[in-house]
Amino acid sequence: MLSLIQRVTRASVSVDGETIGAIGPGLLALVGVEPGDDEPRARRMAERLLGYRVFADDEGRMNRSLADSAGGLLLVSQFTLAADTGSGMRPGFSTAAAPAEAERIFRLLAAICREKHPLGVETGRFGAHMAVSLVNDGPVTFLLRA
Repeated sequence: MLSLIQRVTRASVSVDGETIGAIGPGLLALVGVEPGDDEPRARRMAERLLGYRVFADDEGRMNRSLADSAGGLLLVSQFTLAADTGSGMRPGFSTAAAPAEAERIFRLLAAICREKHPLGVETGRFGAHMAVSLVNDGPVTFLLRA
């Protein structure tokens, strides 16, 4: 499981012009599910998303987590993160989980995050063509693996 996280001052996702998820300060996480990802990996990713220290403390150092900062979390499924880009000029997607399994694991990740971070977890719509808007704060962007 992969998550490309971006510290944001705000982020939103819309489908067909309708905003379906939005947060203020917090993290936008683009999530890719790979074959073999399971509940323990989803739990580990949730732990990392909520605990990864990317927010500034009083001295300006990245020592505070999303849980510490009480920020929002916007989870957006993005199968292209799991693409094989190692050769050629076109990505291959055999390294991404099958859609039904990926959706199951993505929904599980969202449920775990909501349970552990009741301050606000929003999602996009799995499998939909989404427009994601964000203001990257920093910019601060990391690729997490679980």
